[in-house]
Amino acid sequence: MQLNTFDEWSPLKEVVVGSAENYITHERELSFDLFFHDNIANDNSFRTEWYYPRPRPGGGHGAGGGDGADARRTPIKQRYVAELNEDLEEIAKTLESLAVTVHRPMTLDEATSSVTTPAWSASVIPPLNLRDNTLILGDEIIETPPMIRSRYFETQFLTQVFQSYFQQGARWTVMPRPLMTDASFDLSYVRTGTAGGPTEPIEDPQPSPYDVGFEMMLDGAQCLRLGRDIVVNISTANHAMACDWLERHLEGRFRVHRVHRLSDSHIDSMVLALRPGTLLVRSEEVADKLPEALRKWDLIVPPAPEANNFPEYDDDDLILSSRFIDLNVLSVSPDTVLVNEACPELMRKLEQHGFTVVPVRHRHRRLFGGGFHCFTLDTVREGGAEDYLGLG
Repeated sequence: MQLNTFDEWSPLKEVVVGSAENYITHERELSFDLFFHDNIANDNSFRTEWYYPRPRPGGGHGAGGGDGADARRTPIKQRYVAELNEDLEEIAKTLESLAVTVHRPMTLDEATSSVTTPAWSASVIPPLNLRDNTLILGDEIIETPPMIRSRYFETQFLTQVFQSYFQQGARWTVMPRPLMTDASFDLSYVRTGTAGGPTEPIEDPQPSPYDVGFEMMLDGAQCLRLGRDIVVNISTANHAMACDWLERHLEGRFRVHRVHRLSDSHIDSMVLALRPGTLLVRSEEVADKLPEALRKWDLIVPPAPEANNFPEYDDDDLILSSRFIDLNVLSVSPDTVLVNEACPELMRKLEQHGFTVVPVRHRHRRLFGGGFHCFTLDTVREGGAEDYLGLG
């Protein structure tokens, strides 16, 4: 089928489900710690270090080559990866049982351990959270500028899928790729905008011959698609620059609405549109930051997550997602939603609002930074460029 997706809820026909094959480590370097800052700072009480001014072995610190990379890498227990891959297979099979065609990315080869650019080196992680580095709007694939160095070439694992849609008539665009030196990142959010702030000062980013100042960086998961309208969360100068590009590129086709610091980056565990007129939100306060037209929609606020909904982890396991990660549901149609089976409170709440809930297992969402919406990239839905906000 031809690429077509304008919203988050129309009947789903085709989707890509991510892969965690050969997921070995998290690399604790600047871009990683900035991206996951809120959860690393708030949900890992045993950890007191921050990237700056922690030195690299052999002297110096910053984004340069691979020296000291092993010291920055936090191993992931492979039993978690094995169980994650089991859960991903179950997600794919569940979607197929609902008459959805499922595509998968290429698998990360175990021999591909790192990537090097003129400005830095980093480990490579598999194409798991596919929602992040791609934004699909109508008949266009837009590869977005990454925010984590380890994920710089992640969309290349989707080349076969994207090329197939391109051959069927889809547009395929790549936003400008950032150099991602230390100077590329706007640090104002983690310095001033988070509860508690970093555990150490973030000072003295190291210079690079490739410095160009702040660069555009944006994830598809910062965007809420509503037919003709797109809501984009902006928390840094990097996001704002990327949104400038998006507005110019989409002019005349889509309307872009900015919200500010709804979260540090992604908004799909803060707010999701389940059908026209209905939002799933973390709290009623979330609606206060949304565009005025969306504040009129019905809000579903689920009960706070129960502690026993989550596995117990060891002190050396790095928590990357908040307790609200299970709001990251996937709509298969305006009345059918995939929900983590470990969340009976959320399932009951959605059923009370008339939704059919499809429970699916997802055990280690807090370790890998994503829920069902993150792990999937919808490529074909039935909906079109409707004016759901009534803006004419």
